[in-house]
Amino acid sequence: MINTNVFDYVNILDKAADAAWTRNETIANNIANASTPNYKRQDVSFESNLQKALLATGEDSLGNMVKNVNLNKVEANVYTDAKNFSYRLDGNNVDIDTENVAMAENQIKYQGLINSINNQFKNLQIVMK
Repeated sequence: MINTNVFDYVNILDKAADAAWTRNETIANNIANASTPNYKRQDVSFESNLQKALLATGEDSLGNMVKNVNLNKVEANVYTDAKNFSYRLDGNNVDIDTENVAMAENQIKYQGLINSINNQFKNLQIVMK
């Protein structure tokens, strides 16, 4: 992570892109285990962690929240979703169609985050010229 105020937004976007990458791997793992008996799907918690960290700053504007957020507290946590739920006889709770939709959604989100990071650097290049 780059430690300067110029890169505050980039650092948050970087954390979000890392979380999206982790979510992609988790969804791929769910898809790979779609026919494994008793496998329980996993998901990633990130957005709520980011929101809590931003609100914990006590600031009233997004710019100040981003400037003062403690990024060490913003992590992507993998968790088992609906441990006690299974709609299949083999105990597995992975729905392959739902996972494929989640994968497509996450890939779009990841590309958007990467584009945002690139745009932040383009803006910095313009300013430096």
